[in-house]
Amino acid sequence: MTIILNAKEIKSCVEFNHVLIPIIEDAFKSLALGKTTMPPVLRLDIEKYHGESDVKAAYIEGLDSYAIKVASGFFNNQKLGLPSSNGLMLLLDSKTGILKSVLLDKGYLTDVRTAIAGAIAAKHLSNPDSSTVGIIGAGIQAKMQLEALLLVRNIKSAYVWSRDFEKTKTFVENLKGKINIKINVCKSPEETVNSSEILITTTPSKSAIIKSEWLKKGLHITAMGSDAELKNELDPKIIKECDIYIPDSQSQTSILGELNHAIKAGLIIINPNLGRRNNNDVTVADLTGTGVQDTAIARYTFKISEEKGLGLKID
Repeated sequence: MTIILNAKEIKSCVEFNHVLIPIIEDAFKSLALGKTTMPPVLRLDIEKYHGESDVKAAYIEGLDSYAIKVASGFFNNQKLGLPSSNGLMLLLDSKTGILKSVLLDKGYLTDVRTAIAGAIAAKHLSNPDSSTVGIIGAGIQAKMQLEALLLVRNIKSAYVWSRDFEKTKTFVENLKGKINIKINVCKSPEETVNSSEILITTTPSKSAIIKSEWLKKGLHITAMGSDAELKNELDPKIIKECDIYIPDSQSQTSILGELNHAIKAGLIIINPNLGRRNNNDVTVADLTGTGVQDTAIARYTFKISEEKGLGLKID
């Protein structure tokens, strides 16, 4: 039997809160311990429409099911009044390959697990007393990364910049009253970095936005926009000059992420150790999105849907 879950049902199962943090953390632990089978990302670019589609999958050792996810990002959609992200997840039985569930989430689960990964990065790599955050970008992930960060840090002020100043102002206005912190519009990326203890980059940029000379002691950067070979948000020198560099999957970031651009520039990772050592360390989390995150959140969604008796059952 296959259970089909629609977006409304999925959202009723998966609320965007702290409960999701250990679920995604456990997935990362399995990946780090080598207890996963995760193939390379299959990617299709639709350059004419500034769009892309990715297929990601992962089996986590010992689990009775695994996910295959198709996700799309079409970055002109906002002009059409449409969300930029879309997609679905398939949950299959690990022993038989039988399709257990089709999760028609329209990209919701991808957006959620991506934001939660950002919160996990900040939880482990930023200074615990960080109270200011800079956001580069003004799309759905900019909003969700900020909301996720509030789950793990006592943020008092946020500073936002994107290439579209009017879009940035609208983004900030829409957040006021929904998030109980001060939110400021910045005129440049440099102003955003200078104002922040944590920096989150969320754009599909194809050229570096953040320069190495802007780095300051104690800064933590979560870079999550560079999930394709041509995308690049950070000056490659940052990967060399930071004290701690943590990828979600080094095999992916060496091809898709910020590490990819540092390798091409002939730079070297100077410190392979994990975790912040002191308050002055500059830390970078390079997030490209992994199949283990998709398997983890798809399994969680399916479990809650079974408990609630949701979904259309098809023999």
